[in-house]
Amino acid sequence: MTYFIFIGDMLVMAFMVAVVVWVYWRTSDDVINRSARIPLDDESTDG
Repeated sequence: MTYFIFIGDMLVMAFMVAVVVWVYWRTSDDVINRSARIPLDDESTDG
């Protein structure tokens, strides 16, 4: 049973990595940079 869970986890991880690589290759650098800045620019300065 442990091997079944481990293999399932590895398949899910491989799928997530494949999705990230696919999005990275299909998206322009400008869009990726703007998306990466979202957590850094989320604080509002108007209080």
